[in-house]
Amino acid sequence: MSYPTLEFVACPDPQGSHRMAYWQWGNPESGHVVLCVHGLTRQGRDFDTVARALCEKAGNNIRVVCPDVVGRGKSDWLKNPMGYQIPNYAADMLALLAQLQPQILDWLGTSMGGLIGMVIAGHADLPAFAKVRRLVLNDVGPVIEWQALQRIGLYLGNTGVFDSEQQAAAALWQIASSFGPHTPEQWLALTRPLLKPLADGSGRLTLHYDPALAMPFSQLTPESAAQGEALLWQSYDRITATTLLLRGAQSDLLAAATAQAMLQRGPRATLIEFEGVGHAPTFMADDQVQAVLSFLLGETGKL
Repeated sequence: MSYPTLEFVACPDPQGSHRMAYWQWGNPESGHVVLCVHGLTRQGRDFDTVARALCEKAGNNIRVVCPDVVGRGKSDWLKNPMGYQIPNYAADMLALLAQLQPQILDWLGTSMGGLIGMVIAGHADLPAFAKVRRLVLNDVGPVIEWQALQRIGLYLGNTGVFDSEQQAAAALWQIASSFGPHTPEQWLALTRPLLKPLADGSGRLTLHYDPALAMPFSQLTPESAAQGEALLWQSYDRITATTLLLRGAQSDLLAAATAQAMLQRGPRATLIEFEGVGHAPTFMADDQVQAVLSFLLGETGKL
C-alpha cells in the first residue's frame, strides 16, 4: 500500500510567515496536480483513499497534494487567530501552487476546501500555475445554511481529551455521523490523523487543530453571512473550470435549492448526489471515489 510524503511551504502573513504542511502522493515530477483541500476542522489525510485511487489509476502521470490548512494537522498555528479566514487560506494555496508549479491543476475541495477553491477558480488574474482546469465542490456552495453554521459552532474549538483512539472516534462520530455509513475500521482511519498526544505526558489525546479557529467563526452573524454569500456568488459566476458538484442528499449545509441554482449559473456544474449521506461525503465509499476518478481522469485513467 502506498503512502504520502510530508512536505512544507512557507506562506507570508502580517506577522512574518507560517509553515503549511502538505501530503504529496504519486509522481513528484508530474505536471498534473490534483489539489485536495479539506473541511473546517479536518486535515489532508482525509483524502488518503481517493488520493491512492487516483495514483493507482493514473500511474506515473499524476501528483496528488493534500495540504493541512494552517491551524490544522502538521501546519503552524497563526499568532493572530483572526487570520483563520477564507481569503488568507486562498493566499496560502497560491503560495503552495507557486512552489508546485503545476501545468494542469485540478481541485477537489470539501466544505471549506470547496470555498477556497471557488475563490481561486473564480479569480480572473492569477498566474498560469493557479488556473483550475476541473473543479470538484464537495457538499458546498455559495450559500451555507445558517442552521448548519449554528450546528458547527456548537463543537468548534472544543478539541477534547480522550483516553484512546477508539474513545476519540466514538466522540467524533456523535458530531459527524452525517458523513454517512462507515465501517469501524474506516472511521478509525479517518479519526487517527486528527489526533495528537497531550503535552502533559499522560498518553491521552486531543484533536490536532488550533482551538482559536472558533474565534473568527464566533463573530459570524446572519448579516455577515449574507454578505459573504454575495461575494461567493460573484466568485462562482466567474468560474470557467469544468465543475462537478457533489452533495450528500441529506446535507444540512448545502440546500437542494442552492445546488440547483449552481447548475444554472456560472460554470453550470454537473450534480451527483449520494443517498444516505449528509454533510459531507468522505470519499471512503466506492461510488464517491469513482465519481471523482471518472470526472478527473475519465474511464481510461488518462489526462
